Amino acid sequence: MKKMSRMQELLEIMATLRDPQNGCDWDKKQTFDSIIPYTIEETFEAVDAIERQEWADVRDELGDLLFQIVFYSQLGKEQGLFEFEDIAGAMCDKLVRRHPHVFGEKDAGGNPLEKADWEGIKAQERAAKAKPDAELSILDDVPTSLPALGRAAKLQKRCARFGFDWDSVGPVAEKVQEELDEVMEEALMVDVDQERVDEEVGDLLFAAVNLARHLGTNPEMALRKANMKFESRFRKIEMKLRDNGKKLQESEPDELENLWQEVKRDEGNKTT
Repeated sequence: MKKMSRMQELLEIMATLRDPQNGCDWDKKQTFDSIIPYTIEETFEAVDAIERQEWADVRDELGDLLFQIVFYSQLGKEQGLFEFEDIAGAMCDKLVRRHPHVFGEKDAGGNPLEKADWEGIKAQERAAKAKPDAELSILDDVPTSLPALGRAAKLQKRCARFGFDWDSVGPVAEKVQEELDEVMEEALMVDVDQERVDEEVGDLLFAAVNLARHLGTNPEMALRKANMKFESRFRKIEMKLRDNGKKLQESEPDELENLWQEVKRDEGNKTT
């Protein structure tokens, strides 16, 4: 008897968890919508493990993320929408379709007859999915559920492919400064309009994302790294305060700033 693959075992475990008579009460009541928050949470936990390079955690978190896909596939199977094999098959077809330079025909020298055109092929796919009477937009498939920084970068990148972009980084940097000036102009009003401030801050962030894109930086990852750096430094401040027998609540702003600069100097000394 052929041994069941672990993937097939996982699919059967999922089906058992959803079994109307013998399944788990929690799993049985879940829907496509109800498990969305868990999918997002598991995605970020996997990213966190990868960034920490804790490879045992990476394995476990990727397993949790895979379970989310298996859960969706079971829901789809129950409703007659799709199964896991359909998901895997669609992905196989898509990868082959989008890589004609890899999987397509080759000349006698082994060189591909078609060039790589990832975005062009995606545009063809969008057109094929659109309703006949629909007015197409190149932004149609940019998900609104993406993190805001990542979505801003994707919107900008998509438009840049059609020439809606600056040719150099200089004007982009000037735009960031312009947006910062507009933020401060609103913030320093006698009667501050918070909605206007929010709007201008949004424009500033959008411009900053554009600058990051022009510099070849992923803004989402850059901000994640900045968050981690800030957290690491602030934890060191707390440690220094504890070593001095002080509490954070008892410290003056000037003392905290001095400790912040001290931590930065310590880091600089370690890199030289």
